Amino acid sequence: MADLFNPSVSPASSATVTPAPGSHPLADRLRPTTLGDVTGQDHLLGPEGTLRVMIDSGALPSLILWGPPGVGKTTIARLLAQDTDLHFAQISAIFTGVADLRKVFDAAQMRHANGRGTLLFVDEVHRFNKAQQDGFLPHMENGTILLVGATTENPSFELNAALLSRAQVLVLNRLDDKALDHILTQAECFMHNPLPLRSEARAVLLTMADGDGRALLNMAEQIGAWKVKGQLTVRQLAQRLQRRAAQYDKSGDAHYNLISALHKSVRGSDPDASLYWLARMLEGGEDPRFLARRVTRMSVEDIGLADPQAHRVCLDAWETCERLGSPEGELALAQAVIYLALAPKSNAAYVAYKGARGAAKSTGSEPPPKHILNAPTGMMKDHGYGAGYAYDHDAPDAFSGQSYFPEGMGRAQFYVPVQRGFERELAKRLAYFNKLRSTRQRG
Repeated sequence: MADLFNPSVSPASSATVTPAPGSHPLADRLRPTTLGDVTGQDHLLGPEGTLRVMIDSGALPSLILWGPPGVGKTTIARLLAQDTDLHFAQISAIFTGVADLRKVFDAAQMRHANGRGTLLFVDEVHRFNKAQQDGFLPHMENGTILLVGATTENPSFELNAALLSRAQVLVLNRLDDKALDHILTQAECFMHNPLPLRSEARAVLLTMADGDGRALLNMAEQIGAWKVKGQLTVRQLAQRLQRRAAQYDKSGDAHYNLISALHKSVRGSDPDASLYWLARMLEGGEDPRFLARRVTRMSVEDIGLADPQAHRVCLDAWETCERLGSPEGELALAQAVIYLALAPKSNAAYVAYKGARGAAKSTGSEPPPKHILNAPTGMMKDHGYGAGYAYDHDAPDAFSGQSYFPEGMGRAQFYVPVQRGFERELAKRLAYFNKLRSTRQRG
């Protein structure tokens, strides 16, 4: 993959250091020639950057480069081989099978025997299965290869623990507008001509790149080839250039990151941020039914009995979404998200249930107390089933105050309502029954 370009290229020198225009994509012709030229990754390649310190110390381990597309993963791998005088070999996990891997390892072993190491760059390394990932381990351990893997997915989910223990994960950042503008300026310099864009259209072009330097250069190359008079407005740019879809993989890391952002925005009572993340997921092609399930879960987990109506609102939104479909049904989800964000919050029921489950596990198979067991047969009555049971409707205030926990277990309190929303009323009821229970037990 071509990633970024060389900021040091000037109009005067570009013709002598690159192939003839048109022979390669612009992103490939502007690939950096030194690590210092890579844009937007100063935390790794700056004077005190993690990767720079490794190189300067002469102790470069195997690496996993984790980051979104078009931020420099392939370029960095190539330049690492150049800086360390290792042979650069590149494969893609998408197109490489077991036989191909064996050939790569055999060639690396021959170079190793002749005194030269190999930097093996594996693009989309997360696509290899467990057995294939395990195949790298002996060659990494005996020094045959220095592995540099690139992935857009979270390595902790997608890569074997054994492989991760032998490599260091470096996170590459999404390119911000400053880095993208720098790339675009250098591309215009290379092409000997500024792009025919008004300032606001130029800003929109950076937004359309969505943090991807390679995508920006591809769009810049398209625009540079247009025959236009004057400078294009935002509307004219949009008419000529298809907007790039946002990076979103419904089964990948972005999927979990964005649903987490939505959930935490709702929990944080921020309706605007909640709507933003909901819209991001829907624009990315997320299944509205998945969102309906997760929004309903939020009502149970984070609002609970502080607003019992919240659960019903989510179920109604889910049903409306199912019946209307997209895009009209998505408005019902948006309304539910707003309601949840502004609802009083309580996880008291969630905490109480977790506590009750913990107690249930720790008490094993303790039977219920005999006085609350039914006794449909004479033998069961003889064994004390139902003996002493107080029928609450016959008790004062319809409350007997009896214990319903196992006889060998003391009374436990799992549910502690918060002083928000409807749970304020439930807290009053709980205090009332606790007071009655204490009175009845003393009596």
